[in-house]
Amino acid sequence: MNPIRLVLFDITGTIIKDTGDMVRAMIMALRKNQISVDEDELREWRGAAKRQVIRHFVEQQVGSATAGGDQRTDRIYDDFRSMLEAEFESHPVAPIVGAEDTFAWLKKDGILMGTTTGYHRRLSDRLLQRAGWSDKFQATVCSDEVALGRPAPFMIFRAMEATRVIRVSEVIAVGDTPLDLQAGANAGVRGIVGVLSGAHNAERLEQEPHTHILSSIAELPAVIQEYGVRSGHGG
Repeated sequence: MNPIRLVLFDITGTIIKDTGDMVRAMIMALRKNQISVDEDELREWRGAAKRQVIRHFVEQQVGSATAGGDQRTDRIYDDFRSMLEAEFESHPVAPIVGAEDTFAWLKKDGILMGTTTGYHRRLSDRLLQRAGWSDKFQATVCSDEVALGRPAPFMIFRAMEATRVIRVSEVIAVGDTPLDLQAGANAGVRGIVGVLSGAHNAERLEQEPHTHILSSIAELPAVIQEYGVRSGHGG
């Protein structure tokens, strides 16, 4: 069996603590534009491309054929981005406990690291910068840089392309939402790892395709050792 060469992490809820900023900003932006939603309705959309989420609720409540639907989606998305950036800037960015140790273990073992996220590029870069991780990852992919966000596998494939990793059997994808796990399954990666440090509990994540459900990424090195193969690439 091929060694693990690449581990891909979702960001909020997986490597950075989820303080509810995305949900608050999404609800505020939608309601500002006369679209009514609540937290429960947004729960299953956690991890999705944010424009895709907005379009769903606009079409659900206004109708896809309504004149100006695309313009409304664009307007709400612009409001959401501004509100979310303000939310994140209002408090410190807190890494998940054990994240730094896991990153150090992976780097020491020569395993490449990347992120995939439903956030836009400016916000993704800002979050990683504030966490002190601007140079931590060999690939960072955002949902607006691919044809479709999760559950499509395209962000995973884009990260593989960026790191020159060819085989999905050499990739582990880690996330805290059902859509993270669905994307990993659709990509056919070797490890599909759910973590309980974010938006969903074990009962919900266990309903999705997975190889492991962990308390947090602090447990990830033990999972890689379970496979019985280590990278050994040293770079």
